Amino acid sequence: MPTTTDDRADVTELIYRLYACMDEGRFTDLPALFADEISVRTPGGLATGRDAVVAQAARNHSPEERVQHFVHNPLVAVNGDHAIVRADVIVTFTPESTPQSVPEPRYTLSERFHYEATRSPEGWRLARVDGTPVWSTGTSRRAAAPQR
Repeated sequence: MPTTTDDRADVTELIYRLYACMDEGRFTDLPALFADEISVRTPGGLATGRDAVVAQAARNHSPEERVQHFVHNPLVAVNGDHAIVRADVIVTFTPESTPQSVPEPRYTLSERFHYEATRSPEGWRLARVDGTPVWSTGTSRRAAAPQR
């Protein structure tokens, strides 16, 4: 029987795995992290359902840039088969470069996230992700793109 401490660690790792997939461009691995009715609201948009959430993540994390998420201060509360989490995430977007150069980030965004996770037969899965910007610096790829 899992303990609350194990559950907290498992839910925290689930969130870390989410951002590892996005940082590494492994969008096809994301559905295994999500509940069937996942809902995500971030500055990148609102999406509901696994396919829509994966498409949004791929659209907002271009292969032409390096992306790195820093997750900190996760606070996990478990109640049976349901967990809620609050965490701060800083994400940097850096132009892709050669292995010999390390460019400065073009855009950095700090967000406060609230997550809901549910236990399934396969383990913990994210059911809701809700991010609110706290601060940013630089220019986002979306803001720099010509308006149509």
